[in-house]
Amino acid sequence: MIKKEVDVCVASPHQFAIEHQQQFLPAWSTPLSYLILVLQQSSISLKESTIEVAAEKERLRAEFISFGCSLIFALQDRGYSSDLFDPRTGYPLLASQDMTWDDNAAVKALLNYPVVNYQQCSLITHPIWQDHVYPSTIATTAPQVLVASGLKQAIVTQNWQLK
Repeated sequence: MIKKEVDVCVASPHQFAIEHQQQFLPAWSTPLSYLILVLQQSSISLKESTIEVAAEKERLRAEFISFGCSLIFALQDRGYSSDLFDPRTGYPLLASQDMTWDDNAAVKALLNYPVVNYQQCSLITHPIWQDHVYPSTIATTAPQVLVASGLKQAIVTQNWQLK
């Protein structure tokens, strides 16, 4: 099996996420400690709106949700609030759906990757993969040591190759 290239960045939340945590994750009583940005390399450019691009986005979304569920449930089992944002809708998977999350805005704010607007969509420009990238986000209140160990296990389970 071929390992898929992925960038994973664990970052302290940006100001917007902190200020709006109650709208994104209303049931969380503990402050957000980390955002985990997951950037998957796509086999094709995601710039155009075609049947092939839609299928590739759906494949990458399914891989992220599988990966994300593995991680968030492991962190929840340790007693920490954790959720992922569905890249297609922007809504959290588990929390009530009050406000949508913008993965591209998070990547721009935390990694300073350029975002370009193209045909009513915003696209991340990855420094190596260009427009062959699918961004997604996980949020957690867990400490960094548990995030790191949970990520390591989830990455192995998913058969991903960290870039």
